[in-house]
Amino acid sequence: MDKLKCPSFFKCRGKEKVTASSENFHIGENDENLDRGNWSKKSDYLLSMVGYAVGLGNVWRFPYLTYNNGGGVGITMVLISIFVTIYYNVIIAYSLYYMFASFQRELPWQNCSYWADKTCSRSPIVTHCNVSIKLGEIFQVNKSWVDANNFTCINGSEVYQPGQLPSEQYWNKVALQRSSGLDETGVIVWYLALCLLLAWLIVGTALFKGIKSSGKVVYFTAIFPYVVLLILLIRGATLDGASKGISYYIGAQSNFTKLREAEVWKDAATQIFYSLSVAWGGLVALSSYNKFNNNCFSDAIVICLTNCLTSVFAGFAIFSILGHMAHISGKEVSQVVKSGFDLAFIAYPEALAQLPGGPFWSILFFFMLLTLGLDSQFASVETITTTIQDLFPKVMKKMRAPITLCCCLVLFLLGLICVTQAGIYWVHLIDHFCAGWGILIAAILELIGIIWIYGGNRFIEDIEMMIGAKRWLFWLWWRACWFVITPVLLTAILIWSLVQFHRPEYAQIPYPDWGVAIGWCMIIFCIIWIPIMAIIKIIQAEGTILQRIVSCCRPASNWGPYLERHRGERYKNMVDREKETDHEIPTVSGSRKPE
Repeated sequence: MDKLKCPSFFKCRGKEKVTASSENFHIGENDENLDRGNWSKKSDYLLSMVGYAVGLGNVWRFPYLTYNNGGGVGITMVLISIFVTIYYNVIIAYSLYYMFASFQRELPWQNCSYWADKTCSRSPIVTHCNVSIKLGEIFQVNKSWVDANNFTCINGSEVYQPGQLPSEQYWNKVALQRSSGLDETGVIVWYLALCLLLAWLIVGTALFKGIKSSGKVVYFTAIFPYVVLLILLIRGATLDGASKGISYYIGAQSNFTKLREAEVWKDAATQIFYSLSVAWGGLVALSSYNKFNNNCFSDAIVICLTNCLTSVFAGFAIFSILGHMAHISGKEVSQVVKSGFDLAFIAYPEALAQLPGGPFWSILFFFMLLTLGLDSQFASVETITTTIQDLFPKVMKKMRAPITLCCCLVLFLLGLICVTQAGIYWVHLIDHFCAGWGILIAAILELIGIIWIYGGNRFIEDIEMMIGAKRWLFWLWWRACWFVITPVLLTAILIWSLVQFHRPEYAQIPYPDWGVAIGWCMIIFCIIWIPIMAIIKIIQAEGTILQRIVSCCRPASNWGPYLERHRGERYKNMVDREKETDHEIPTVSGSRKPE
């Protein structure tokens, strides 16, 4: 079925003849696939998948949701990945900036400094109060007037408004130099642009040899965050008020009655959906480098469990310190807890600034965010380079490094709009639309394409060719999920999200009409290729309209396992323009390696 993305061990078209001596293309002695290579070790693959699935959302989105609630598709995926990689590396640039800013004796957001205004305060600010101007005459006046005229407020008459935390003003006024809205682009914030360039240099360096290099880097980037989370959890658990934070997170103060609310289940479904990076293209891209008989079932179970347990574990580390912050400020946890950017760059930095040795903990935290973001970014960029690899395999073999670096350069230039003074509004806009409805639509259509058009039973037979035959009882649950439960749930979530649509805003600043229009245009640009490619295929087919549609919904004649020795009886008649000898793995001397 040539409209579906094909794993490397299945074939959709003829391949160029390759040799193991291709320039700039790194093939291992044990690789099955000489066109694209395979993972050097199974651990390289698993850590890359865990690193891709476990990202920033596990740290800054899942804990908040838990507290708040008590406890042509291939083209679309690639285009969404391109949009996401543009803004995702900007978030990594934010982490780099904060990490560098933490290398000081005192954290720059420790106190209200030269950049702060009069609303900067950790305690509520008096705005008005009653004063006695003449005997028996009491008036409510502005506090600034009281101070300027040397009057004194009558006790108990003060009117308060919440102050802005030093970390919040530092984020808006210093780190972002945030403008008044999307309409005011402003200038490029030069230090964020340099951090963005550094982020892309790190990504390009890690990926210039493809999975052979990135598979080694993830040993650090995937494991290190767990070490930091453990350290933060131990430190947080020793602080006063930690139990209060944990109780709000998942304990006696959790509101379990919210489990009766539909919104809770919608949040849970979307969180696990995005957290596992389903339908982004990265899972397919990374898995496509596996050998034919890799046990994809056990891999999926391990990665799902690891991802979910990481989210829960991160919640304990985050809320123990937020509980301490609430304790020393005399507030409830509900008043200090935040989500997304506000959690990562306002609430948590504020909590770290109040710890002894704050700069050390801040460096550790933002370095953890850096590693969390990088391994997810590796997989997203690998999705793009894998697409180029499949489209132009001959060129990619000879020029993988320069093409990868060129992709990083182009994406860096496209991301410069996100490091202007209005950059945060662009980041939020892309995240709101492309990482929201776009990916939901892609997932639904991917499911329909594989299960209802290609055929769920045929898909199961393909899997059994790789992992071995299973009893019908084994597939009962998966059939129920693939055929009914998952498509119904995803469609319901999509419809619900569209019905509940409201104009996006950031920091209570609504987006202008043209900004919302750009967001919808991004979604349309990503998904419009699905009907376009379908129409092209139907036009190119022969027969009546019905016959053309039916023929386009059948697997292509050259669809099947990539290597002939894996095809068996089921694909023995598959059309192939080359002989298997072109793809046999040669030994060092050049002779064929025996089976």
